[in-house]
Amino acid sequence: MRRHTVLVRRSLTLCAALALAASCGRGGSGDDGGRLPAAPTGMTAAAGSATSVHVMWNAVAAAPRVRVYEVYRGTTRITEVTGSRHMVDITRLAPSTSYVFTVRARDTAGRLGPAGQVVRARTPAAVAADASAPTRPGGTRGRVLGSREVELSWSASTDDRAVVSYDIHQGSSKIHSVGAARTSTVITGLRPGTAYAFTVRARDAADNVSAPGGTVRLTTPGSDDGHTTAPTAFRAASHRAGGAYYLDLSWVPPGADGVIAEYQIRLDGQAATSLVYGGNAQRAKASYSFYAGRAAGVTHRLRIRARLPDGTWGGWSAERTVTTGTHSGSRP
Repeated sequence: MRRHTVLVRRSLTLCAALALAASCGRGGSGDDGGRLPAAPTGMTAAAGSATSVHVMWNAVAAAPRVRVYEVYRGTTRITEVTGSRHMVDITRLAPSTSYVFTVRARDTAGRLGPAGQVVRARTPAAVAADASAPTRPGGTRGRVLGSREVELSWSASTDDRAVVSYDIHQGSSKIHSVGAARTSTVITGLRPGTAYAFTVRARDAADNVSAPGGTVRLTTPGSDDGHTTAPTAFRAASHRAGGAYYLDLSWVPPGADGVIAEYQIRLDGQAATSLVYGGNAQRAKASYSFYAGRAAGVTHRLRIRARLPDGTWGGWSAERTVTTGTHSGSRP
């Protein structure tokens, strides 16, 4: 009888452990026992025109890291963006229509986290034959709030129909958008010790965009040695084709709040070439090859840096050396 009791207790303990494991595994597709990504916070949605809505959220810190954010309209997934981004313009919408959006984070292990708060936006009515852009925003000004954020403000623009939204640019990059009811905003995700130049443009329902308002120049306090913004796992090798030698580079793009589409390559201490991916930026791992001449046994020094989504250049990668006629270059 005693032996039977011990076996029963062991069986119950095993069943409880299995039940707990099954419960912990619910909702995830991985088997490494990690936690699901958190729900995105700070969700906002604002109409950008009669057919578009700008959706934003705060980046989610997760381990493993977030691979993509999935954006839903109602219960339908309509798009996804890389984990380095936390904003998206939803286009091809209907005028005079209310929409509901949510965002969920999916990590590199494939686990999908819960949805963030529901946000709502209504597109304005369509405007036929409108070719007039709004007036440029006036009185643009700004102030530094900290080493990674600033506040911008401006005077409202006017339009022959109505202003729908304001686009904020840093250099040539659009980095933010707010609805027409707002004439100020806080820009986050900046770098310490960095000079910035911001402009604001007004947009109407027909997607006519104004000329930029005055440039606001601000410098965030602190210092940034570039280490966290430099490409990592940088490698250099050489191959021969058609009687010539080529240098083969590979790297992991730096983490940033946006897509990195431009790089600068430094060869033997001099700027060698700029690499622009446009809309086809490589995100998890990037690579590039370029002509190095016909002579074998020539040693080159190489570094690479990225233009970050905030419009500034990040730090340089570690330097690598490679000799033409060999198959591999220096490694860390």
